[in-house]
Amino acid sequence: MNITDILIHVHPELDASERTDMTRKLECLAGVDCAEFNQHAHPHALIVKYDPDKVQGMQILQMVRRYDTSAAMVGL
Repeated sequence: MNITDILIHVHPELDASERTDMTRKLECLAGVDCAEFNQHAHPHALIVKYDPDKVQGMQILQMVRRYDTSAAMVGL
């Protein structure tokens, strides 16, 4: 199993309930190990740890864009 991280920038004012819903749905995606925000230091930074053999970064970004259409993958 390979594990890699990506950083996705979302709008800092994205609602807290949407953030929670987003991370829960991402974590249900096959291949995603965890998805989390650093609420205090960088509320716009979503870090997702995943297995690139099971899910592609673009698939993760597409799911995030259901909540924020301007979300952008920054990388890690």
